[in-house]
Amino acid sequence: MTIAQSAWTGMLSVDDTALFVNDTGGPGHPVVYLNGAYADQSHWRRVITDLGSDYRHITYDERARGKSKRSADYSFEASLRDLDAVLKARDVQRPVLAGWSYGGILGWHWADRNPDRVQGLVTVDAFPVGLTGEAGQERIRKLFRRWRLLFPIAARLGLAARMSADQHADVNIELNEIAAASGPVIERLTCPVRFVLATGDSLGSKDGEMEEGRGVLDPLLASNPNLKVSAKVASNHSKILRNDSPAVAKAIRELTAARGHAVG
Repeated sequence: MTIAQSAWTGMLSVDDTALFVNDTGGPGHPVVYLNGAYADQSHWRRVITDLGSDYRHITYDERARGKSKRSADYSFEASLRDLDAVLKARDVQRPVLAGWSYGGILGWHWADRNPDRVQGLVTVDAFPVGLTGEAGQERIRKLFRRWRLLFPIAARLGLAARMSADQHADVNIELNEIAAASGPVIERLTCPVRFVLATGDSLGSKDGEMEEGRGVLDPLLASNPNLKVSAKVASNHSKILRNDSPAVAKAIRELTAARGHAVG
């Protein structure tokens, strides 16, 4: 018997900060949404609307994103702690984790560390590739310094964090290093994973880089039967949740239906 959880919206204290969390509550299977690196939870609205009330939807803004507070720590490990804190505070048991970009990589690593606590992963256009080394770091820093004047506007649109250009770059540099080393993590995942992949580039990438990166998944798909590409869609990396939300919702339904849970 599934116990209905109460809906809740509020600020959750974690470390030196507070995260803005939304939990729709209800008896449906829980889905926890993990945002892109500088995005807020608003990008998941179309997916949540598509899935409807048969699911319990938990969204939250990472540190210095959306309505969440700033912090002295924007590391990947801090993001893993934030996910732990949200799950504990909302008493979420064996969720599906749906992660876009940064959130997809976060989902792999959390599931690898907690294999018995996750129902499955939906990874939206994330793959184990990254710019690394001194050349990669310099390219990333130049890119974010070039955009520095746009960050205050982009933050209000849910597309940037309330961070300096160097802090944005630090997050991205660490993420690229972690992504590039994530092949073994994906290869040993024991929960079902559904990939929804875009076909175009992302802001800041060069022609064809993103598509070349997606190809790195092929040998992992061949070696781990838990991995499957649910869809490859026409959108680019930045617009996939806006333009192809039905494909993401379909992947979430696939995971919950496969394990005998109600579907929307």
